[in-house]
Amino acid sequence: MPELPEIETVCHGLRPFLENNIIQNVQTNRDNLRYPFPPLFKERLETARVLKIERRAKYILLHLDNELTWVIHLGMSGRIRINEEVSNKHDHVVWTTQQDCHFVYNDPRRFGLMDLVVTSKLNQHRLFADLGIDPFDAVLTPEFLHKALATNKRPLKSVLLDQTIIVGLGNIYVCEALWLTNLSPFREANTLSLKQWDKLLENILCVLKKAITAGGSTLKDYSQPNGELGYFQHQFNAYGREGKQCLNDSCKGSITRVVQAGRSTFYCIDCSK
Repeated sequence: MPELPEIETVCHGLRPFLENNIIQNVQTNRDNLRYPFPPLFKERLETARVLKIERRAKYILLHLDNELTWVIHLGMSGRIRINEEVSNKHDHVVWTTQQDCHFVYNDPRRFGLMDLVVTSKLNQHRLFADLGIDPFDAVLTPEFLHKALATNKRPLKSVLLDQTIIVGLGNIYVCEALWLTNLSPFREANTLSLKQWDKLLENILCVLKKAITAGGSTLKDYSQPNGELGYFQHQFNAYGREGKQCLNDSCKGSITRVVQAGRSTFYCIDCSK
């Protein structure tokens, strides 16, 4: 599933073509994705101007001038192509702007979703009401995490993947950040010192920024709106490197893969505390 850097990259790719432009025509080639499209989906989008495009967690938000926000989630395999023709049966939503720019939403597995939400009530919507803090939000500080998780005995990786605590972090980038901080994914969250939270948060932001700069990680279906592939997967230190030498200079161990809460966890036993 596309994670925070991939969604941020998609938003960045859409802005020059869609922001401040009027949606002229919308075509749906089926009645649903993961869920049915909202009532009057086409009619409420057409003639609306896109005021701003931003990311919330792993959702793309298109704020419109009719007081609605178009919410898009790419699911497992969704992607948006720009200025390409409808080419196959998985091109489910197509829209154009008055500037004659053409967008195609493709989703073979149909785990994505689209909804229209009253902008002023966005934070109360079922998709967003229980979401935690964005990693780039100034509210998320080492002190906040140290205090908020002082009694939380869950494994560190599970806590970081919990979208009610921190939003947007997925399996890949959590593995990478924990490796950089030399922390075991099985470490209980309440055992971290303030200094360790400080270093972990610093590495989370570092990993995310590098991934965004690289255009995300191309795993299976993901690519950018312009069709280019992300390249952060070539910079992985832990994820997907099972059995390979640990890249910490002072470590002689290798990367181990284990299944943790149904997800692949990659870490070095020798240098993780």
